[in-house]
Amino acid sequence: MPEIVELGERPYVALRGTVPMDGIAAFADRLREVIDWLAAREIAPNDAPFFKYDVVDMEHELTMEIGFPVDDEHSGEGEIVTGVLPAGRYATVTYHGHPDGLVKATGALLDWGAAQGVEWDAEGDNWAARLEIYRSDPREVPNMDDWVTDLQFKLKD
Repeated sequence: MPEIVELGERPYVALRGTVPMDGIAAFADRLREVIDWLAAREIAPNDAPFFKYDVVDMEHELTMEIGFPVDDEHSGEGEIVTGVLPAGRYATVTYHGHPDGLVKATGALLDWGAAQGVEWDAEGDNWAARLEIYRSDPREVPNMDDWVTDLQFKLKD
């Protein structure tokens, strides 16, 4: 069951891109570039990797970032960007299963929000913070059907 939680600001480092819906997996495969960039600068992630959906246009393209939260703000370079996930109230739910089921889980969270009368921090297709946080390490949980993913969608203040 979804719940509303208060979260503080979270600096992050990520790779930003614009991809079609069927290009998410290929873009996700580039997460290694973020890992290598962080390692080269001796910056340690402080939580699990995330996908941040900035513009969600299911019929055309998604503008998204894949990355990690870190302790301090940094400056990006090249395709690596940095930012801060905004503080505030988030609707959150934990999904257990293959990432292919996340579209349905996302729809369920959006439907729950509509039923609860929450107001998302979004203007049209542009979101302040719409996250999938991948809690399962594929090296430790190789079966994707056993993965755990948190959805966190920011609410308007």
